[in-house]
Amino acid sequence: MATAARPMDGSQSVPTAGELIARAKAMIPTLKARARQCVSNRNVSAETITEMKAAGFFRILQPKRWGGYEMHPNVFFEVQKALAEGCMSTGWMYGVVGCHPYEMALFHAEAQEEVWGDDADMLVSSTYQPVGKVTHVDGGFRLSGRWGFSTGSTHCGWVLLGAFCPPKDDGTPAEMRTFLLPRSDYAIDEDAWHTFGLQGTGSHDIIVDDVFVPDYRTHRSIDGFLCQNPGQEANTAPLYSLPWAQVFVRSVSTAAFGGAEAAIKAGMAIMQDRVSTNTGKASKDDPILQAALARAIAEKSEMETTLRLTFEELMGYAERGEAIPMEKRTFFAYQSSTVVRRLADLIDDIVKQLGGRAIYMTSEIIQPWLDLHAGRAHVANDPNNRSGEAIATRLGAAPLNPFV
Repeated sequence: MATAARPMDGSQSVPTAGELIARAKAMIPTLKARARQCVSNRNVSAETITEMKAAGFFRILQPKRWGGYEMHPNVFFEVQKALAEGCMSTGWMYGVVGCHPYEMALFHAEAQEEVWGDDADMLVSSTYQPVGKVTHVDGGFRLSGRWGFSTGSTHCGWVLLGAFCPPKDDGTPAEMRTFLLPRSDYAIDEDAWHTFGLQGTGSHDIIVDDVFVPDYRTHRSIDGFLCQNPGQEANTAPLYSLPWAQVFVRSVSTAAFGGAEAAIKAGMAIMQDRVSTNTGKASKDDPILQAALARAIAEKSEMETTLRLTFEELMGYAERGEAIPMEKRTFFAYQSSTVVRRLADLIDDIVKQLGGRAIYMTSEIIQPWLDLHAGRAHVANDPNNRSGEAIATRLGAAPLNPFV
């Protein structure tokens, strides 16, 4: 089915990567000022969403045929890190919602038209928990269920929901799919998100009661795994030949870099003028605290470099039209899965040395510290889910988990 795409016209200038990153960094003070309200409201403000749209952040991974920029994923991740330094909840929300234009580019063209045909700025939330009940019907499926963790859902007009499709009578095997639903087909429970960290992500529950989802508004996980998606017929840029999972797993680990940067800077600030009232010792002279700070700065930089080079390598394969070796895909996913836990541990070591100054909720180090520990709970940030395959594929075995 032909669709009426909305490419950018001559009156719209495409910002450079440097301009987008600079815009994100310029928002850090504003996001810091709004962070406590963001946490209190358990949601990113509509004002922040409007400013992020105006800055072009949600267009970085969006196809050009819909007014997007089709930029290198590392631009997206640099923007995410900057936003997360100002407020990790905002950076996390941006990472999740902002990567969905990439997945939408993999859907059938008809689905893209429905989402972006009237509004190229339309946002899409998600929750990929395979908890939905699916029934096969003519032309598609009936879907019901309750999903948790739909980040940014109140700001979005569509949602992506994970579910297993049961076998069909013709012997077609069960398979994992993502179902795309408009806002009229689901309810949001805004009183389900009460957490100790990442409170401001607005990761509410989604409720669906027996709605019809046409086949073209579904995305098969196996297509994402094989990099053979229906949307690639229209979106032919090498960018969209990457494994979808590689983009997504980075979107839920990268905010931790910004959160850790905020925590390190907060720790440095406390260190400079803190003197223990009990021992009379100055924190700036504490070699254990100095070591913890130096280690956090060094290891964070090493992890950032590793993941940046990962996507340089992935894009190199895509631009050459070459398949990415499976042992690389599983190992890249493993590397991403270690980031949040490692950063949380590094900030733990700093907090331990700051005494009573780091136990008040008013301390600048506490919120990013809590956010890091909340972020490690995401299934994609558990290295135990990735280590086996990272080794097995190096020995020639096929991955059991297709989300790589």
